Amino acid sequence: MPVTKVLLVEDHPIFSKGLAVLIESQSLYKVVGEARDCQEAKRMILDKTPDIIILDLNLKGENGLDLIKDLKTDNVQLPVLVLSMYEERYYAERVIKAGARGYIMKAEAGDKILEAIRTVIAGKIWLSDAERDRISEYDFGIQAGGTYTDALTTLAKLSNREFEIFSLIGKGLGTIEIAQRLHISTKTIDTHKEHIKEKLHCRSSQELRQLAVEWQALSPFGEIV
Repeated sequence: MPVTKVLLVEDHPIFSKGLAVLIESQSLYKVVGEARDCQEAKRMILDKTPDIIILDLNLKGENGLDLIKDLKTDNVQLPVLVLSMYEERYYAERVIKAGARGYIMKAEAGDKILEAIRTVIAGKIWLSDAERDRISEYDFGIQAGGTYTDALTTLAKLSNREFEIFSLIGKGLGTIEIAQRLHISTKTIDTHKEHIKEKLHCRSSQELRQLAVEWQALSPFGEIV
């Protein structure tokens, strides 16, 4: 059988090397590159022509979601499996909607990463059993006309940039700090905040801040970037 070429996009070298060893323990897989950020990943995609990308969401201050969106925009038909420390129930649905083909938490990886790779390469979606059940429960609630109060359901209304800003608000950052962090103007941040307040039905900036802080308390891993 042909060997599956894997590109790792992970900014922690020790973890990346260990993951490469685990993947190559199966003769069907070959790690052809280890990128540390999105730009290096794009270069390696062209040079190494991988069959699958395994992507961390947190890359030296970059948002791995941006790479997924860029590949989709450029019509690059390359499956992406997100391997992240962040709680699956808060991020899995978002990355799948962005164009990824699977989500697996680092804490649960181990031998499951090999099964996840096989699943994604076969053209299927990889999620944990618990996440599949959660999504099915949510779908059933919508079809039945019910309500679902999970935090992810509400935050799904936000764009990726809005979600990023919401997360940083929850970490206690102000407008100037967020603008510096994301390299955009304070005016742009204020515009995004207004959109977030509208989508989340917040009547004031204080109410938005309180909601963001409360959501952070629910998420054991905090912000996405």
